[in-house]
Amino acid sequence: MKQAESLKILIVSSEAAPFVKSGGLGDVVGSLPKALRELGADVRVVIPKFRKIKNENFAGVEFLGNFNVKLGWRTQKAGVLYKNDSVPVYMIENDFYFGRDELYGYDDDNERFAFFSRAVLDMLPFVDFIPDIIHCNDWQTGPIPMILKETYKKISYLKNVKTLYTIHNLQYQGNFSPSSLEMFDLPRYLFDNGTVEFFGSMSYMKAGLMYADMISTVSETYAGEIQTEAYGYGFDGIMRSKSDKLRGIINGIDYVANDPATDKRIDVNFNTKSRSKKKENKRLLQERLGLEQRDVPMVCMISRLADQKGFDILANAMESLMNNDIQFVILGTGEKRYEDMFRYYENRWKGRFCSCIMFDDTLAQKIYASGDIFLMPSRFEPCGLGQMFSLRYGTVPVVRKTGGLADTVTMFNPATGEGNGFLFDTYDAGGILWAVGEALKVYRDKDSWDKLVKNCMETKLSWTDSAKKYIALYEEILNK
Repeated sequence: MKQAESLKILIVSSEAAPFVKSGGLGDVVGSLPKALRELGADVRVVIPKFRKIKNENFAGVEFLGNFNVKLGWRTQKAGVLYKNDSVPVYMIENDFYFGRDELYGYDDDNERFAFFSRAVLDMLPFVDFIPDIIHCNDWQTGPIPMILKETYKKISYLKNVKTLYTIHNLQYQGNFSPSSLEMFDLPRYLFDNGTVEFFGSMSYMKAGLMYADMISTVSETYAGEIQTEAYGYGFDGIMRSKSDKLRGIINGIDYVANDPATDKRIDVNFNTKSRSKKKENKRLLQERLGLEQRDVPMVCMISRLADQKGFDILANAMESLMNNDIQFVILGTGEKRYEDMFRYYENRWKGRFCSCIMFDDTLAQKIYASGDIFLMPSRFEPCGLGQMFSLRYGTVPVVRKTGGLADTVTMFNPATGEGNGFLFDTYDAGGILWAVGEALKVYRDKDSWDKLVKNCMETKLSWTDSAKKYIALYEEILNK
């Protein structure tokens, strides 16, 4: 068995914090490699060199050179930048593809990430790093297992390289024109026989699922859910057929960067023993956001404003929710109808409701440190990080029992003092109102609430345990 100390892993992703991120994928690829390296593995990361990467992230970066990448009938140039940091990071440079204002959403996304996938494999001998396993993430890297097996395995130094394909959200699939296959110089029959065909499109997600040596997703519950029609988004049959290769490993969070005792982004530091200082953070946040300076339960949300996150059922619950003596704070951006909805609520319940239609990491941290209840009524949630941050900062999660939320939050029992939050099953306004109502009952019993906050802060969801599970999975892949 290959031990962690001798494992060579290349994690391939379109995002990695602190360089570039649009959501949870960037957080994961920013944190998991650090935890894996602490266990002794030689882990490196490769991402596209997007224009959005801030200048300060290029300190210490060196240019290694460039090479040609064949993309069907055309040839494009790829540059390689390298930052030898605590986690070594490579960046694939091509301004035509990646020198744009946004990360995704372009008509040629199929070509952009076909280029990235081929460039990653072409880069390996160039940088003198041949990994044991290439760990791919989401649809943007789905072609890598396919072209590795169909083409690059014929190259002697790549014949033993294995692949792990991680699904962070099955809803985003990378479905493109069937002609996309031509960019990989692969025969049309791979589409005609259904290998990469998905409802008339060529699917980069399906390419990853069909060709990877193993598949993982970001919670055990989600691994089961995506094998059902309700959560499979058309892939449930494939997921059931690949169930022997599918594993669920919950994400973690960085417990050093997110420590309420030392976090410089919050107003008043506190720990489990001094958790009463949360009240001072709440008072300062109320002042900052123009909320009434009263000791009432503060319900918070930090989220993308999208259907997946449960805003349709929240809209039906809001009138009844605000009939309680509570304050409500939301931070995030997304669909215009939800942005407008929350602006309306702020105007209607002035002094009790604040809508921060923006994203601000520092404000997010202040909210985690100040809130009493953290609401996540998601329709589905592959893993979820918000509930983990809220637990770390003693803000009690109220969540729908799905995906990673079900794996990280346990129902609080006032009689036994066990549990760290509140869960509801039904995806409707009634579910939200029941769960928030249960939380408010406990809030009124100060001793029970204090015990619950302590339980939250003592919940351990760091990357260390998850990284050990990934090491075991890498070893399983290599021993197959």
